[in-house]
Amino acid sequence: MSMLDLRLGGDGWVAQLSRFALVGGSSNVLYALSFVVLDAYGTFLANAVGVATSTMLANELHRRRTFRAADRVPWFAAQWEGGALALLGLLVSSLALALLHFFFPGATGLVSIALVIGVSAVVGGLRFVALRGWVFGRRQVLLQ
Repeated sequence: MSMLDLRLGGDGWVAQLSRFALVGGSSNVLYALSFVVLDAYGTFLANAVGVATSTMLANELHRRRTFRAADRVPWFAAQWEGGALALLGLLVSSLALALLHFFFPGATGLVSIALVIGVSAVVGGLRFVALRGWVFGRRQVLLQ
């Protein structure tokens, strides 16, 4: 078994954080694609759709892979509770975009994407803690 298998295969926080980061990277790719496709309709719409689609993908991957909770956390609960956490990310990223466009009105879509992904990284760390301890973790404790 390789070192990567050991790091990703366990159920400790390091393995979960590694899987969380991989899922985050995947969902950020979906976010960026959505953003680029919809940027012509405005950055706020592009951001909202990107956040919604990437969050749904991330919530499901976290439920099935990151926290291995598919047997104890229903799909709707993961989407609802994980989505509520993502709403905070949407609000923070929207505020960051508003400030960017206020202070730098000529900023490109790539600058907007970079800003939102940076904000998402910070929010993502807080989200990991909340998902691990609240959304997926509490059910594991309740079932033991």
